[in-house]
Amino acid sequence: MKKFMSIAMTSAMVMSLFAGCGNTAANGTADTTETATGTDTAAESTDASEETAASGGVFKIGGIGPTTGGAAVYGMAVQNAAQLAVDEINAAGGINGYQIEFKFEDDENDPEKSVNAYNTLKDWDMQMLMGTVTSGCCVAVVEKTSSDNMFQLTPSGSSVEAIQYDNAFRVCFSDPNQGMASAKYIGENGIGTKVAVIYDSSDIYSSGIYQKFVAEAANQPFEIVSAEAFTADSKTDFSVQLQKAKDSGADLVFLPIYYTEASLILSQAATMNYAPIFFGCDGLDGILDVENFDTSLAEGVMLLTPFAADAQDELTQKFVTSYKEKFGDTPNQFAADAYDAIYAIKAAAEKAGVTPDMDVSAICEAMKSSMTQITLDGLTGVGMTWDASGEPNKEPKAVKIENGAYIAM
Repeated sequence: MKKFMSIAMTSAMVMSLFAGCGNTAANGTADTTETATGTDTAAESTDASEETAASGGVFKIGGIGPTTGGAAVYGMAVQNAAQLAVDEINAAGGINGYQIEFKFEDDENDPEKSVNAYNTLKDWDMQMLMGTVTSGCCVAVVEKTSSDNMFQLTPSGSSVEAIQYDNAFRVCFSDPNQGMASAKYIGENGIGTKVAVIYDSSDIYSSGIYQKFVAEAANQPFEIVSAEAFTADSKTDFSVQLQKAKDSGADLVFLPIYYTEASLILSQAATMNYAPIFFGCDGLDGILDVENFDTSLAEGVMLLTPFAADAQDELTQKFVTSYKEKFGDTPNQFAADAYDAIYAIKAAAEKAGVTPDMDVSAICEAMKSSMTQITLDGLTGVGMTWDASGEPNKEPKAVKIENGAYIAM
């Protein structure tokens, strides 16, 4: 099992969350530990493209996530943003001069179907996996990629077990780190004094965040006055959990859950005339897109998420503009994770010098090493690095919903 890095999250970090973004390269290209200019890289890619035109070699990168079902907003965002990044990279000369072929398979947020999707991509001769999108599916699939020694980079699989093997890395923070960071943010910024928690005990994402949140809360100047669980079989009626939170005097309700259930909780809280501060993690990203949900109920909701489409740095604005033009929608945090994932794969592959004629295991061995040597200025963090645990090193960020939009705090 891997060791996981704790996040040193301070108020100063969060207050300066986009301070360094203005220097981010407009095309999302990463620097490596070796000094190289963008001009040199472009020239090398152009030369390599000419050399490989005759060979016809391409890198086959697969993706897996839900494009149908209840979590489809996550999977569609990942699929779209990854394709956008692939198109940009191909237009700029590819990876080491080789073009990328990208194929994405729907898993409906079902672990068994995710494994089936992986096998389908293997039959397609996939060489690297950008996925999966959700934690439960990632845990199932990482068993397969480890056995096959295939390089895997998940944009958003945040559970501890999602990258438990040395072939797997992630772009997002792990569940424990999200729980710790949330507790620190609430405590250090004095957002609430009496905190209630509503979480899904049947979901590894939710329960993982909850456990670390409770552990860190002991070090913070607030009290957990209520902690109530629900399960996948009881996630439509939250009246009991909300009543206990209200009766306990909670002025903040922490929701380490997904956006669909969160929208129901906010709607039901409104009918009870209960209006605490609601605070969540990246699973709440997407709540403004829930069908038939009154988005005014989400006004003031806070969440830890590494991306805000309203940020004014050059890379974010370029990405948002391109995404809207191509897909007619505003990208969310999952899209940003996926965009960074593809560029991280590019940077690591170029650092390792891998080529499409190498077998899957040889590519994986080279990428395992090179991932720990790159530095990426991306949408979800400036100066992102990875170590052998597969965890990213970057400062956490927070946003608040104001006037129907995510605004950086």
